[in-house]
Amino acid sequence: MRLPRSGAGWTVAVFGVLALAMGAVGLLMPEMLLRMLGFEVPSSRAAGDHTGTFLMASSMASFNMGVYYLLATATEWRAFFRFTVVFRLVTFSVFTLAVLADVAPGRFFGVAAWEGVGALATAVGLWWDARRSSSAGGGSGRGSAKPAVAAAGRGRQGADGSAGGSAGPVVDGSGTGSAADAVH
Repeated sequence: MRLPRSGAGWTVAVFGVLALAMGAVGLLMPEMLLRMLGFEVPSSRAAGDHTGTFLMASSMASFNMGVYYLLATATEWRAFFRFTVVFRLVTFSVFTLAVLADVAPGRFFGVAAWEGVGALATAVGLWWDARRSSSAGGGSGRGSAKPAVAAAGRGRQGADGSAGGSAGPVVDGSGTGSAADAVH
């Protein structure tokens, strides 16, 4: 696996590793995860209580999401980075409202804060990367960036073994994406 090549990539990678780890904890030690999130863990569950099933499904989703984030980082998929900013802010809002409405324990606000801070960090990373890219191109905007080069033009192969045009996102010669691919 490659190291991230941009500021935004690093923020997405950190979230990916933590989502993967928390998913693994939830799958292997669900009671520990519940305690970490501020939920009570009763000694026994009533008939019809499907907390364990829901926790397993959520943990598997977290594990998978961690993998997706790491793959997006490895390919420097900037559209995905932008997408995460929006939806992590939505997640922050929903989780915060759940705490304020007493649907979730107060300690769960830590999860909401993590989502909000992560979204802002990725947004700042995207902004920073766009500034770096535009200053490296010698201009001050999208039009001044180096010409984009298709990933296939750099020796990548498609899934079918051919030098295909859909092997990955369009990047400039630096591997960080064009300024047009940064925050809009």
